[in-house]
Amino acid sequence: MSAVRNLSGALFNLVFPDDCRICEQPLENVSRIPVCPSCLSLPQPLQAESFCRACRTPFVDSYPLDEYDLCTVCRERQVNFDATYSFGSYEGPLRNLIHLFKYAKVETLALPLTRFLIRAMPLDQRFDLVIAMPMHWRKRWERGFNQAALLAQPLAKHYGLKLATNLRRKRYTKSQAGLTEAQRQQNLKNSFCVRRAGQIAGKRVLLVDDVLTTGATLRAAASALKSAGAAHVSALTLARVDRRTFGGRFAFEERRPGSTAFVAGGVN
Repeated sequence: MSAVRNLSGALFNLVFPDDCRICEQPLENVSRIPVCPSCLSLPQPLQAESFCRACRTPFVDSYPLDEYDLCTVCRERQVNFDATYSFGSYEGPLRNLIHLFKYAKVETLALPLTRFLIRAMPLDQRFDLVIAMPMHWRKRWERGFNQAALLAQPLAKHYGLKLATNLRRKRYTKSQAGLTEAQRQQNLKNSFCVRRAGQIAGKRVLLVDDVLTTGATLRAAASALKSAGAAHVSALTLARVDRRTFGGRFAFEERRPGSTAFVAGGVN
């Protein structure tokens, strides 16, 4: 049987030659996913010595955290979500896969990427329903699909949870890239609404998205869900911008004698 598979794979590549979209090496197996198994296995989980108790942002040490294990962002912004969980940092192989999925529109990557989400799921938490971060109909029409929905569908099925569509984007917003934090908040103001709020009231909601940057979008969505009566709102993303390094457009600086730690935001 393996010989037959190898032969069919060789014939397929002979007739329909293709290379891995990441490493550009020839694909050896027939697959709807244009990425080789080696590249799919490259992303690694987030590792850090300290995490903010609220937003789960990783830090190389505990200095940026206060006595309640909260980072500066959470102390100053009064976050309204309960927790965030991410598989890895938005860099390297994981970033390449997300870009291929999101911008090159390789929708078949949804299932292998969902496996990373499953690995990031907290084992000590339970949820009543899953919600994909919604897109405005105009933005979805422009892209052709909602990447968060493609990730949330197999995740909800895996855990036997309902995939709810109560959260909606009620107005079109411009890109968050290049905006200050205040501009991001204003851009997202009143951009979410919840339909059939009674179905959300008292529920523990898991909100799924691809990348977490400054958290402005998450806070706006969580605010709408909490206003509708959600008892708990956590977010699960494939990746998050590493706020430990100065790599994004915006940085919130935390200094101690002899060193500087940057808390950086990114593009969403």
